Amino acid sequence: MASMASSSTFCNLKIYRKNSNSSSLPRIVVSQKQEEKPTEQIRRRELILKTSELAIIGAIFNFSGKKPEYLGVQKSSKALALCPASKNCISTSENIADLTHYAPPWNYNPEGRKKLVNREEAMEELVEVIESTNPDKFTPKIVERKQDYLRVEYQSPILGFVDDVEFWFPPGKNSTVEYRSASRLGNFDFDVNRKRIKALRQELEKRGWASQDTF
Repeated sequence: MASMASSSTFCNLKIYRKNSNSSSLPRIVVSQKQEEKPTEQIRRRELILKTSELAIIGAIFNFSGKKPEYLGVQKSSKALALCPASKNCISTSENIADLTHYAPPWNYNPEGRKKLVNREEAMEELVEVIESTNPDKFTPKIVERKQDYLRVEYQSPILGFVDDVEFWFPPGKNSTVEYRSASRLGNFDFDVNRKRIKALRQELEKRGWASQDTF
């Protein structure tokens, strides 16, 4: 028996004869045996490949979507925009009876806070929490900031979906913060927007903030 081996394949060369008296030529059989690869390594490579393919698809089809024209404080109602009918948006401007879209405002100087802060200081606290909190693996990017308004784009890590999140500090002596979080594409978000807002609120509560209601 003779054997030859390459870097990834073993080749076995075998010569057979029926019997010593036979005049026929010997029969040669060549068999190949693939080198075994660890299953876990294959799975990791497949996952990386699929992730790269999804990223390419997202870049080609532009899953980031287009920024809605109606974002910002509405001139007619002096509030943030309402949500569309789709189930991928929450807003403090919605009716409290709308359990799908309503979320309660925040208060950065609630009763019981030991050290009160002004609007500028509250805005800084909010920005710090946004930049340091990433509960859904979306990357936050502050794209617009004013004295009383903040808009953040959250982008998903694979397909590049974008959610628009707004925060507004209404005028007056109260310490209320309104907000709106909505996905640009699709009809469902698997509660990503609501979970994101909840995660931000929980971090702000450590600094003394509070929600005006629970949800």
